[in-house]
Amino acid sequence: MPNNWLNNRKRRPTHPGEILREDVLPAAGLTQDKLAKLLGVSRRTVSEILHERRPVTTDMAHRLARAFGTSPEMWLGLQQDVDLWDTHQARRKNTKKLSEWPPEKRPNISVAILFTA
Repeated sequence: MPNNWLNNRKRRPTHPGEILREDVLPAAGLTQDKLAKLLGVSRRTVSEILHERRPVTTDMAHRLARAFGTSPEMWLGLQQDVDLWDTHQARRKNTKKLSEWPPEKRPNISVAILFTA
């Protein structure tokens, strides 16, 4: 059974850039320029993330985790929620046309993934 909690949301999940812009930077007393220097990236990169025009990459997630004492997985999870929602919204009509494999014929993929990890 697919997990549809994200697809059934009425609004887009919060982008990590918004969290940085609205919560993290004010609490830390940081400007975009200071954050860019702290992370070792350009001010433009920071600005694009804060204005939700650029995703948080794995590299940036590691930088943010190091700077703020969090985990890369936290930042990537926030970004993944946004990416999945955006993709679902953009392809909703096409996804509805896809057929599902009958449940009795589906392999137990979760078991296969456990044994290959």
